[in-house]
Amino acid sequence: MARVIIGVDPHKRSATIEVINEREQTIGQGRFGTDTDGYKAVLAAGRRHKDREWAVEGCNGIGRHVAQRLVADGEIVVDVPVAAVSPVDEDGSAVGGTDDDVVAANIVMA
Repeated sequence: MARVIIGVDPHKRSATIEVINEREQTIGQGRFGTDTDGYKAVLAAGRRHKDREWAVEGCNGIGRHVAQRLVADGEIVVDVPVAAVSPVDEDGSAVGGTDDDVVAANIVMA
């Protein structure tokens, strides 16, 4: 299998992922709960791809919990700052209204 990057757009109660291959094609996606069962499903979805790396939005903020769980499970995780993938206003605050799957794909491309 080819290398993939799994973009994670985390929220309080859900996480959206996009799996992008070397040709920048979406080959998987999903929205999962942040409870134990949801996390297990995210991890299983990612582990379908042997050569993978996780790109989590906001590892020092909203993405911290999922990033820490992935690292604890032996996964490679990189932080993607919120401002790199989400629209921001003049003061640098993220502006809502963007589809989670679009943000997850942007995380991979950042």
